[in-house]
Amino acid sequence: MRLRTKVLLAQVPLLVALLALGAVATSSIHSLGRRADRILRENYRSVLASQRMKESLERIDSGLLFAAAGRAEAGVRQVDEQIAAFGRELRAQQENVTEPGEEHATSSLAASWADYLVIVEQYRALPEAADRIDAYFASVEPSFRRVKDAANHVLDLNQDAMSRKSDDAAGASRTLGETIVLAAAIACAAGAIASAVLTARILRPIGVLQQTTRRLGEGDLAVRARVNDSGEIGRLADEFNAMADRLQRYRASTLGDLIEAQSAMHAAIDSLPDPVLVIGPGGEIRDSNSAAARLLSPLLASAAAPTVDLVPEPVRAMVLAARDRVLRPGAAPASVSDGPDLREAVRLDRLDGPVLLLPRAAPVRAAEGDIVAATVVLQDVTRLVRFDELKDDLVSTVAHEFRTPLTSLRMAIHLCLEEVAGPTTETQRDLLTASRGDCERLQRLVDEMLDIARIRAGRDALVRGDADAAALVRDAVDAARSAARDRRVELVSEISPEAGTVSADRDRILVVLGNLLANAVRHSPEGGRVGVAVLLVPGAVRFEVTDEGPGVPDAAREAIFERGAQLAPGRQSAGRSSGGAGLGLWIAREIVRAHGGAIGIDPRLEAGVSTGSCFWFTLPRAPEPSGEERQASPDS
Repeated sequence: MRLRTKVLLAQVPLLVALLALGAVATSSIHSLGRRADRILRENYRSVLASQRMKESLERIDSGLLFAAAGRAEAGVRQVDEQIAAFGRELRAQQENVTEPGEEHATSSLAASWADYLVIVEQYRALPEAADRIDAYFASVEPSFRRVKDAANHVLDLNQDAMSRKSDDAAGASRTLGETIVLAAAIACAAGAIASAVLTARILRPIGVLQQTTRRLGEGDLAVRARVNDSGEIGRLADEFNAMADRLQRYRASTLGDLIEAQSAMHAAIDSLPDPVLVIGPGGEIRDSNSAAARLLSPLLASAAAPTVDLVPEPVRAMVLAARDRVLRPGAAPASVSDGPDLREAVRLDRLDGPVLLLPRAAPVRAAEGDIVAATVVLQDVTRLVRFDELKDDLVSTVAHEFRTPLTSLRMAIHLCLEEVAGPTTETQRDLLTASRGDCERLQRLVDEMLDIARIRAGRDALVRGDADAAALVRDAVDAARSAARDRRVELVSEISPEAGTVSADRDRILVVLGNLLANAVRHSPEGGRVGVAVLLVPGAVRFEVTDEGPGVPDAAREAIFERGAQLAPGRQSAGRSSGGAGLGLWIAREIVRAHGGAIGIDPRLEAGVSTGSCFWFTLPRAPEPSGEERQASPDS
């Protein structure tokens, strides 16, 4: 039997109960109707006859008085008509005797009426009006009273019966209402119980399937759904059992491999010296290694359901940020950079000394390819940072030690070229000129090394102020003209009148412009052109330095700003100053970022052919002066 048919049959008891309730209600209504009809049929007709007989009797009496008053014709006609009417109503009453005592009352009424008719005939036979008046009061009027009393008695019997029957009907109605309510309650309860029992029988196989599914989800692959049903639920149970059989066979064939693979994976993670956390989207820690429990919190290994809240600050914020970078939509397959930026390391204070941790995050993907968790490796870079600091200190010390003898050497060469120490030959001048160029390159290298040391140590604080963008470009171009003349390169500047002022450290921005111009002049061909432009962009001022050199490959545009970046073999490093170490663009990037700006490179193309590069950077505009400052600044 189909499930739909079973569900419909489960509603049959309720339908039967409703039909039975309708039958009881209909029967009760018919019973009330019969009671009302009985009152109309048995008593109302007698009441109506009694009232009409009293009216006829009153008119007969009036007709007799008319005759006594001398209007015999009118009185006789009225008397005859009302006698006939009274007789008709009396016969109707005699045929409608229904109440106890009503028959005797009707007989008394008929007897009194017969006596009254005899007296009326005698009264009408009197010749004189005066005799009629005496006879009326002597015999007619007492007989009239007796007939009227008899009619009233019949009327009272029927009215009392109507009142009694009306009360009985009201009581029956109340009883009927209670009976209907009771019958409705019994019918609804019986129907609901029967329907519930049938529905439970129908749903029992579904409950069995539900429990079996839950146990299967908990890992009990031996469970089966035992359902005695030939319909849809039975077929569903058969399909479920077949699926469970296939899962059990699959687990039996792959469980050992999976357990072995999981054990090997956990052993590999646990052998790492750095903390490893596998974090879900909700902050739950799905797996961790012994290094995480040792460095971060022992509860990571002992808690039943560890969460990221067990990780101490500020490492927790760093871990959550790494997780969010991996889990956000459109994230790269991994967030591990080629070269870690040690400045992103977070310090964790411990009893045995501070530890510096650097996050490396990678996504954990499901079989369907969706990212379901993030693996965060906290690399211990304490020794690397210390080595880096020692290297920076060494570089700074060496650069400082180089500066004094290098200055003396440059001065000595300059004095020799000026022939202060005596005349020189042409060959000597050529050697001295080459030595001076080498000293200049060595001086720039020392300056760059000192700049790096200050930037790395955080001692290169910016001295911000309002700097005119046009003046910055003019000063930087003037400083680069000597090198441009030596290479016969033309310097051209284009400054937008809307550029205005920028909020910047003037000396540091001149270093940025100097590095970019030195690179552009060095890589431009002889007779080439280097342009410097300043234009206004939304919320900032953009500086551009363009050249006509060989350009920068697409793959190197991001790495070119890294420290010591090199291009492909056979090409010069675009990040180097002449004779430098590839530090100029890195220093420029750090200075621009410290100002809150951005730096980059765009290719210059004409007809699809590279015609050089366009290095650019942006600086925030200086805030507009208030009204009082504008009034006071120029005139005061």
